[in-house]
Amino acid sequence: MDNTVYTISARGKKLKQPVNEYFKSFFPNIPLSKIDSIFGFIEPTTLYSGRPFLCRQISEKDYQFLQNNNIGLRIPFTNHYISENEYQKYKPLLEKYHRKGNSIIISNNDFVRWVRKDFPLYKIEASILKEIDSIEKINEALKLYDTIVLPMNVNTNIKLLESIDQKDRITLFGNAGCALTCPNRICYDYISKRNKVLGNSSFIFRITYYYYSFFLRRNWCMHKIKPRKLHGIKDFDIDKYYKMGFRRFKMLREHTGRNTGY
Repeated sequence: MDNTVYTISARGKKLKQPVNEYFKSFFPNIPLSKIDSIFGFIEPTTLYSGRPFLCRQISEKDYQFLQNNNIGLRIPFTNHYISENEYQKYKPLLEKYHRKGNSIIISNNDFVRWVRKDFPLYKIEASILKEIDSIEKINEALKLYDTIVLPMNVNTNIKLLESIDQKDRITLFGNAGCALTCPNRICYDYISKRNKVLGNSSFIFRITYYYYSFFLRRNWCMHKIKPRKLHGIKDFDIDKYYKMGFRRFKMLREHTGRNTGY
C-alpha cells in the first residue's frame, strides 16, 4: 500500500482562486486523498519568513474546504526572531486555527516551547530555514519538533538519508528551486527581518516597502550578488526515497519568471 503524503505550497496562489481549483491547476497528478496539508500565508502577522509577506493566500473559504476534506493547514510561522511579547500578541490567531490536523512550521526554538505549552493540538515541524543538514542536527531537532523539513540539497546525500532512523518524521522535498544550488542562503535572515515590517503595516505600505527592500536592493539574494544559472523546478525521484522509507514530501509550484519555485 502506497502511504505517501504531500504538503503543497500555496506560494503565489491568488486569494480569490479556490484552493481546490489551485490543486487541480498546479498539482494535477496528486490525488486529493494524498494531500496531507497546504502551507501559505493566512492573516497578517510578523511571524512569517521564507517569503516576503504581501497578502493572504489561503482564504476562509479555502480553510473550510480543507477542513471538509481532512487536509491540514500548515502555518509558516518561520520567522527567526520572535519575542515572548510578540507571541502573546498573536495568541488569538494561534487559537483560531488550533485543531487536530493543523501544524505550524517553526524556526525559533523558544517559539516551539511556547506553542507546545498553550496549543498542544498543533503538530510542529522544523522549517527548512533551520538548515538541518547533518545526522547530529536531525537527532537534536527531533527532541523538540514532531517532524523536520530537510534542505533541498540533502536529497542528494544518500548516505545521510540512509542513516536516519526515524524517517517517518522527515519531510523531503519532492521538487526543488533555487535553494538547491544556493551557496549561501542569506535571504532567510533578511526576509525574517523585513517581515517584521511587512506583517505589521497597511497593504499600500507593504507594496512600497517590498519594492524598496527587494526590487531596488540586491544584497538580500546570493543570485543577485553573484548570478548563477538557474534551472527552474527540479523534480526528484520520489519512488527512490519511498523505497528508502520516506513517506512525506513537500511540493513547490514553478515560478517560470524567476526560474525557481514558489
